[in-house]
Amino acid sequence: MADRRTFNVVILGVGFLFIFTAFTTCGNVEQTVVKSLQTDTFTGSGYHSLGIIYGVFSFSNLLAPTVVAVIGPKMTMFLSGLLYSGYIAVFIIPSTWSFYLTSVLIGIGAAMLWTAQGHFLVENSEASTINRNTGMFWALLQCSMLFGNLYIYFDWNGKTEVSDSSRKNIFLSLLVTSILGTLSFLVLRKSRHEDEMLSEEEGQALLSTPVMYKHRANTAMQDAKSEFKTILQLLKTKTILLLSPCMAYSGLELSFYSGVYGTCIGATTQFGEAAKGLIGISGIVVGIGEIVGGGLFGLLCKNNRFRRTSVVFLGMVVHFVAVYLIFLNIPDDAPVVFSTTTQHKPYLTPSVSIALLCSFLLGLGDSCFNTQLYSILGCVYAGQSTPAFAIFKFIQSVFAAVAFFYSGYLLLKWQLLLMVTLGFSGTLCFFVVERMQNFLVDLQEY
Repeated sequence: MADRRTFNVVILGVGFLFIFTAFTTCGNVEQTVVKSLQTDTFTGSGYHSLGIIYGVFSFSNLLAPTVVAVIGPKMTMFLSGLLYSGYIAVFIIPSTWSFYLTSVLIGIGAAMLWTAQGHFLVENSEASTINRNTGMFWALLQCSMLFGNLYIYFDWNGKTEVSDSSRKNIFLSLLVTSILGTLSFLVLRKSRHEDEMLSEEEGQALLSTPVMYKHRANTAMQDAKSEFKTILQLLKTKTILLLSPCMAYSGLELSFYSGVYGTCIGATTQFGEAAKGLIGISGIVVGIGEIVGGGLFGLLCKNNRFRRTSVVFLGMVVHFVAVYLIFLNIPDDAPVVFSTTTQHKPYLTPSVSIALLCSFLLGLGDSCFNTQLYSILGCVYAGQSTPAFAIFKFIQSVFAAVAFFYSGYLLLKWQLLLMVTLGFSGTLCFFVVERMQNFLVDLQEY
């Protein structure tokens, strides 16, 4: 049984590695690809597409648990993987209507995929193995930021424009990668929990398949209603209200490092022929920052509540340093230029070393905030972790969607100012919550 569970966790991680190698690479380059399309019939925006994805994702999270309960996590992940693959395929022969339609579909698919992933990981873990299994899955997932972006670097380095043939080759490769990840979900074996559930259902007067699924759906709907009521109750609590600015900030910086910053680097005139290739290297360095931060703060500090504020403060400082250097190093019009490269001149002569340092700092700071938000929510809402994490993902996704929609219109300095303002207020609110928790612990001990 232990071997079966370990096998499932590894295959789960490998599946996500392949799917998100395709999707994170796509998200990192899609605005640059859209800008390079040599056609008057395509009027889509990569920023708007990503905004739609995160917006739909945030609301689809409310329905995803019901779907997973009815058809099971394995089939849910397989169907979601097909939606991811469909989105990647659109870039091979792009059209505006299919681009935005698949953006909506992948938003729904993402909610189902991540809900099913959490469900499946818990099913295949015990109290003694949950940390190990989560670590294995996280390590495989974070590697997804490395391979696809490395391909982008080798393919685009020295090119000033992305040709149609280059675009088709890249997205065909990403499509094959995504399909391989999707097919890997079919190899997953049934967990003991599923075996027990099937045995119980088979014993209930040998229920027919339609009746069995109807029974699952009714149970799932009751659970969904109960969880939704819990979410509404938690939204009124002081802790969630205080953590909301920090959750919102995690959404803004998610959109910036995953879709906006790479586009800015690729549009910087002063980087010359190296600019497009640097988009891939930037994505790799962001991934390295995530891996380093996740390893240091997610594993070393997970059981020490007094270190949470230190890690979040470090994340704020790291991000503020990155924001200041980006402000000096990247032209102000980099996020908003469409048919040309940048026309504005930054305060410093753009430096590749500074640009990549900022990529690392963005990844490192993101891991600081995310690991500690998960930590404090798991600590405060140990008995209500599912609705608490659902609120976190909802707020994060809504603000990521909003950020993607304004990214194509606001100059870089205003985007950075919004991040600094919300990041500072979010950090202060996090400190207040941590102080409240320490005070409650001291009262209980007293």
